[in-house]
Amino acid sequence: MRRFFGFRAPPGRHGWLFRASWALGAGCLWFVVLSVGWVMVYRVVPPPVTLTMIIDRNGFDKDWTPLSRIDRSMVDAVIAGEDGRFCQHHGFDKAGIEFALKRNVNGGRLRGGSTISQQTAKNAFLWQGTGWTRYARKALETWYTVLIEALWPKRRIMEVYLNVAETGVGTYGVEAAAQRYYGHSAAHLSQIEAARIAAALPAPKRREVVDPAGFTRRHGNSIAARGRVVRNGELDSCVYD
Repeated sequence: MRRFFGFRAPPGRHGWLFRASWALGAGCLWFVVLSVGWVMVYRVVPPPVTLTMIIDRNGFDKDWTPLSRIDRSMVDAVIAGEDGRFCQHHGFDKAGIEFALKRNVNGGRLRGGSTISQQTAKNAFLWQGTGWTRYARKALETWYTVLIEALWPKRRIMEVYLNVAETGVGTYGVEAAAQRYYGHSAAHLSQIEAARIAAALPAPKRREVVDPAGFTRRHGNSIAARGRVVRNGELDSCVYD
């Protein structure tokens, strides 16, 4: 009997449409099993490398660091700069998406509505870039976002995000960024240092972290101020409770 993806095809004579549908179903089942397994492994094991790192022409510098050794100011900065409702949503921020769409339609500075959870799913399991493949990536990003929100605590999502996010040319994670830009570990980041790393995250290859100017400087100062609001308002409670 014929096998598809390890499954034995049902006996008897069937048309090509039935066989194709059966093979597709078996393939989908394998995808679900393997993707859930991959997510469960990364719940406890640091991602050794990501596809974005592998294809980076500049090489990559990274240094996995547990969240317990990353200054809380860094967590507050990325929540303030990237996803203010990180502790309130379950992976998708409807209000943030609507705001981003309205801003883009009205001609404001282009921005997406991706949450930290969505960015973690993309960075850890998928790839960057534009073109027609972005539609397939977006579909997979949605699936992996659902999985990590269901199978990881918020603290783990934040920990992985801060370790795999691109933070400069050939630089990944906040520990490598802290060492590169400030000469010390991420455990001792000041509020403004964390804010400037966070301000560069949307465009790490173009935005300066050390002695930034113009928009990046203003944005970093704004993130530093909002980071205090995150801390005082316990908007980071899901990471530290």
